Amino acid sequence: MPEKVKVGIAGLGRSGWNIHANILDKLRDKYEVVAVTDPLEERQREAVERFGCRAYPSYESFLEDGKVELVVVATPSYLHPEHSIKALEAGKNVVCEKPMAPSLAEADAMIEAAKRTGKMLTVFQNSLFMPDFLKIKEVINSGKLGRIVMVKIYGHFFGRRWDWQTLKKFGGGELRNNGVHYIIQGLDLIGDKDPEVFCDLQRTLTLGDAEDHVKIVMKAPDAPLIDIEVTRACAYPQNKWLIMATQGGLTGTYNSLRWKYFNPEDLPPRKVETMPTPDRSYNVEEISWKEESWTTSKGFEASGIIFYEKLYEALRRGSPPPVLPEKVRKVMEIIEKCYKQCNI
Repeated sequence: MPEKVKVGIAGLGRSGWNIHANILDKLRDKYEVVAVTDPLEERQREAVERFGCRAYPSYESFLEDGKVELVVVATPSYLHPEHSIKALEAGKNVVCEKPMAPSLAEADAMIEAAKRTGKMLTVFQNSLFMPDFLKIKEVINSGKLGRIVMVKIYGHFFGRRWDWQTLKKFGGGELRNNGVHYIIQGLDLIGDKDPEVFCDLQRTLTLGDAEDHVKIVMKAPDAPLIDIEVTRACAYPQNKWLIMATQGGLTGTYNSLRWKYFNPEDLPPRKVETMPTPDRSYNVEEISWKEESWTTSKGFEASGIIFYEKLYEALRRGSPPPVLPEKVRKVMEIIEKCYKQCNI
């Protein structure tokens, strides 16, 4: 068994503690948390008690720890570029929480730093490994649904937020906070194309000054139309997934999907008719549907485990990183187009 990856976690808040620390705790055969940094002493003590690690009050002293091989940057969003670049320049590999950066220029600076230092940079866009998304890709790739016409991806919620992630100065807003998950899934389904983008951003219920209602439509040649909604102003939430295709369709949520399809060869041959129908009706025919379904009890944490298992293979066996930063750069490019289009 190769040596464990020595990890340092920067930031012990919602993502650093509730996501990354919990996942790494379950992968102790592959990872060892050896250091943490957070401005709050009580969070430092909690990490020391859990992992037996070293704790540092400042990011700079944390980076001086020679045992740290991999830094998880889970600090506030606006600090991601600065902290990732400093970690790369200190000779560390980096997992950067989403969003990668507040701007495309800063994302480019991060990618340049990784190339310059020769260290690995990957972004925790774990939605690419969510169980529902992996199943949807399997169904699409099977060809059962035919040509995929449209994919709707909805993140509907209703309620106010008043934390730091609602403020523009901290890189907040629904587009960067949650929209990145849906955008990268949509781009993955579009493939290696640069889509046209329509976007509408609104501030509805948030107490901050950043947007909390996002509508994005992405269109590219020979690719499904991607329709994304991420909003805090939907009192009647719709399913996360709705896929329209030429031989059927799919609908469902994070943990439950169902789809139906037919074999085109089972339909009788038809041709266009210009004469009136005998009973003045519309064209109607019976379709013999085949229906399938899928459920899972796995969720967000499962996607994170897959991410870190792939990262271990990358660090110890030379496999590709779980998420290439260039792939996330396309997400940042979409976000920048949205802000420009909406004059934000």
